Amino acid sequence: MQVTEDQTSFPAKVEIPWSRFVAIGDSFTEGVGDPDPDSPNGLRGWADRFAEVLSEYDEDFSYANLAVRGKLIQQISEEQVDAALDLRPDLLSLCAGGNDVIRPGTDPDEVAAKLDRVVERLTASGATILLFTGVDVAFQPVFRSIRGKVAIFNENVRKVAQKYDCVIVDQWAIEELQDSRYWAGDRLHLNTLGHHTITRAALDALNVPHDLRPLDPPPLPERAWRQARKDDVVWAREHLLPWVIRRIKRVSSGDNIEPKRPQPAPARTAKHG
Repeated sequence: MQVTEDQTSFPAKVEIPWSRFVAIGDSFTEGVGDPDPDSPNGLRGWADRFAEVLSEYDEDFSYANLAVRGKLIQQISEEQVDAALDLRPDLLSLCAGGNDVIRPGTDPDEVAAKLDRVVERLTASGATILLFTGVDVAFQPVFRSIRGKVAIFNENVRKVAQKYDCVIVDQWAIEELQDSRYWAGDRLHLNTLGHHTITRAALDALNVPHDLRPLDPPPLPERAWRQARKDDVVWAREHLLPWVIRRIKRVSSGDNIEPKRPQPAPARTAKHG
């Protein structure tokens, strides 16, 4: 379900068809990369920002976020889906499968089959369901080799969205996300600019009028080849190596992390930015 917009522009009066939004997934939806000391878990993220905009249309609008960083799609299925359904949402978001697809040896078709089963369960709520494709990783040398896997997974996400009449946010098509300035220092999570961009894309996908504008990224630093390689070495030591070690030890960055908004509550009202 999408907003039917008879008005010409925000903030004309619009009635949205949703009163309770529940977000599930992994670090992308938890908000990793968008720090905010005033938000639960110290993270804001696209889902918080999205809920804040929807709250402007309905003072009784409520929002819960069950997403936890590092979760694989099977863990999301086992730990978040029933909890989300128990909250009786009329708007649900699900971004899952990315942590599976980037792992060596995984099959994007098998990951998508798990996604299909999760979405089938979510449809029992009758809620509008928002799904996400993965980002085109061609601009990231370290992830370029899995671009084909991501593309195959995305086609399956689109198939699932069509099958269950979901709304889709096509991150693959968002050109800004091809810019390193929209990504956090770990090169894996969006930064504040990136999360703001996803907020706008999600609102647009649902045809919700808003006054959010694109944010201008800072100028690209001038770096010599030697400095760029040095930065790559630092990144590998501080981010890639710990990720590899966690895979070997079979531990997750989300171990012992609780959902930041486990119960529906009003979204924080804040100045957009």
